[in-house]
Amino acid sequence: MRPLFHPSIGDVTVEGILHALADPVRVAIYADIVGSGCSHNCSNFLNVSEKTIPKSTLSLHFRALREAGLIRSERRGVEVQNTSRCSEIENRFPGLIPAIVNAHKIQSQSESRVRHPRRRKSGRQAA
Repeated sequence: MRPLFHPSIGDVTVEGILHALADPVRVAIYADIVGSGCSHNCSNFLNVSEKTIPKSTLSLHFRALREAGLIRSERRGVEVQNTSRCSEIENRFPGLIPAIVNAHKIQSQSESRVRHPRRRKSGRQAA
């Protein structure tokens, strides 16, 4: 098996991070990994933002996140476990990842309200 490529933290760029997180599926995956604080395998993300994602597409998303320096991937048997490199990125670019994750959270909540509007509860019906 080919070894997985992980850039050194000195080679990680803001442009690379922003490019990797410009895709809505990748930012959702990354926000989930960051928020959980533990490692995940690709199968945890077969459904992202109410969409089914094929395994082959997930592999490409995880590769983009890994090559941007956002995650570290480790093979464990047939699975690949992915963890965030937040602490390393925070040392290099303070505040960048929390700002992006927070912005994604705000956007997701806003989109969720648009997709699933609350029903009005009214005792009377309009005449």
